[in-house]
Formats: sequence, structure tokens, C-alpha cells
Amino acid sequence: MNQSYDLGFLGGGQLARMSIMAAQKLDFHCLSLDPGKVTPSSLIAPSLQGELSDPEKVAHLIIQCKYITLENEFIPVQTIRQALIIADRDPSCIIPGLGTLATIQDKLLQRQAYDAYGAPSPKAVALEGDYSNAIAEIGFPMVLKARFGGYDGKGTRYARTQEEFETHRPLIDQGNWLAEEFVPFKRELAVMVYRSQTQTGCFPTMETVQVNHVCDQVFPSGTDASAAAIAAVEAVQGYGLFGVELFELESGDFLINEIAPRPHNTGHYSQDWGGISQFEQHVRLATHLTCATPVGQETCMVNILGIELPSGTNEANATHTNSPLEERTGVDFARAELLRHHSEANFHWYGKAESRPGRKMGHINISGPDCRNRALAARQSFLESWK
Repeated sequence: MNQSYDLGFLGGGQLARMSIMAAQKLDFHCLSLDPGKVTPSSLIAPSLQGELSDPEKVAHLIIQCKYITLENEFIPVQTIRQALIIADRDPSCIIPGLGTLATIQDKLLQRQAYDAYGAPSPKAVALEGDYSNAIAEIGFPMVLKARFGGYDGKGTRYARTQEEFETHRPLIDQGNWLAEEFVPFKRELAVMVYRSQTQTGCFPTMETVQVNHVCDQVFPSGTDASAAAIAAVEAVQGYGLFGVELFELESGDFLINEIAPRPHNTGHYSQDWGGISQFEQHVRLATHLTCATPVGQETCMVNILGIELPSGTNEANATHTNSPLEERTGVDFARAELLRHHSEANFHWYGKAESRPGRKMGHINISGPDCRNRALAARQSFLESWK
């Protein structure tokens, strides 16, 4: 078997890109598979083009790589199982495990796994029949969620009253939705958990701020939700790296919101905090190396979301001619202005070919005292120059 690559990634977006960067520092050779021809990861390492729902394409990657991991949790488990048969490989070459992945992909199974394990989580029931049982069991207000595929607020609706619930019937009548308790949380938290056969641990508990259901800011929380986060991973029998999102209640208790079996937006701060990053930890877990203990300084991450650019342009060719040095592309000019005013900022750009409003295009990390306010100011400087 010709395994020319150490580590293969199913998906070629920014998470694969930053994981590959970490792997390259360990002298690993990586390969990614993605439907796009030019992707964030293809700009820094070899890549294959193909649909992630195609077992033959997935098998083509698996055959060439010693170890396999995922950039996202939405690739159907059955596709991966078929690909492993085609490639004649044992499922142990993939992290996370396929049983864990199947549980996470179905948000109802995920909730049921937490409940069975005793991990703290909102109550959830399937929306079936005439929905009267779910309404009686959960009550109003409730959260309606698609069982499969939702993220960043996609596949989530709210029903505060029976009347509001009725407006969502055309959607939930399509099937595979659940009703979940509405949680009047104090704030949202996130913890990166790592777990191997011999090691379990956490990165710090971070506070997150969401804007339109998309993560906007991540900064130190001053609390510790690691016990609840680890319980979430153990409940789904997970091994690898996991991003666990939680609610903190006014009582100080924690409830598990959702879990992702991969590097996560809320762990990006670790690239520049002075200790091991989530991406290197992910690579170590996927290749069965010993994990490092996460220790670093206080750091804030702020996302850079896409903006509407003039028709016919994108971030790669929109230009500014008022640069004091030379004509630069829009992003290059904005980055130069950012670093001129905020030299302590760490700027990360994903290399996506198209800017769209709300699309994650990059992020900024700043460490040290007052890191949150300084990171917000740095992002504002960048956005003002990019427009």
C-alpha cells in the first residue's frame, strides 16, 4: 500500500489549513480532499478535488494516508465506512471514531448520550406525530433544532408560544427535528478537550460572544467548566480533539450546548498564546503522539467576517491606491494598516477566494493585559481599511 502522506484531511477549509500548518512543523506530509479546486488548505499543501459524499473519492485519500482526520463532522458516516472497505483499511486509522461521529451527527442521539451518561445538558425530545407529546414534555419557550447538519445558527428556530410554534410547522413537517428546553443562560462558554487512550485534559475555559449565531469574540472566562466539557466527550465515547460549547447559568452551573469532534473556532486563540495550539494537539492525537499540557497567557480572538465587495471583485483583486508604499490588494493594504497601528496583533487570513457577508475569512489574536479591548480595536482598524 502506497501511503505517501502521514495525515489526510477530509475537508480543505481553514481548519484543515491551520492543522496542516501545525503538522508541517512536525515534519508531517499532509493531503486534503475537498469539492473546491482552490481551497485554503490547497494553497499550502497537496490536495485532491472531489465530493466528500463520494466513497470512491474518500477512499482515494484514505489509500494514500497513514492517518485520517476530519475538518468537519458533516461527512456521512456511511460514506466513510464504504470508503474504508474500498480502501481496505481498518477504521482505527480515523480520529474521531465512527461511532462517536454518528452520535454527534444526530443532535438527538447526542442529547440522549449526555442524559444516559449523566452529563449536564438541556432536555430534548424528537418532534414526531402531531408534536403534542413534545410540546407537553418541553413546554414553551422551546428551541427547535434540525437533528442533522445545523451549525452557526443554521437549522435552529425558537418557539416562545404555541402561535410561534405553528409558524414553523412547514419546516418541521419535513422531518428530523427535535424540541429542546430553552436555557436562560448567563453567558456562553467553550472548552477544547483532548482525549487519548492514556491522556485526558482541557485548554482553558473561554467566554464566547455570538453575533447572529456566529462566534464573534473569544476571551478568558475566569471560570472552569472543564469537568462538564470532559463529561460531554466521555458521554459520546470520544477520542481526539473536541470543541465543547456550554451555557453558564446564573446559579454557576454549566449545561452542554453542543460538541464538535475537531478543532474549533473558539480554540483559535491558542495559536498565539505561547503554548501548544489546538491544531498541534489535534495532529498529535490523530497520529497517536503524546499530547502536550496546554499552558499559555491570556489571549483574545476576534473573527473577521466577509464584507460585500464591489461587483466583479473579491478580496484577492480589490485594490487601494492610497497606500503610502505601493498599490496593494484590499486585504494586503488592510493588514499593513492593522499592523502599523497594532503591532502586537497576530493576523490570520484563510485564503478563501470569495468574500461574502457573514463568512469567516480570518481572525486576529492579541495576548496580554486588556487583550479583549485591544483585539476589538485591532479588528476595527482592519475593517476600516478593508472597506
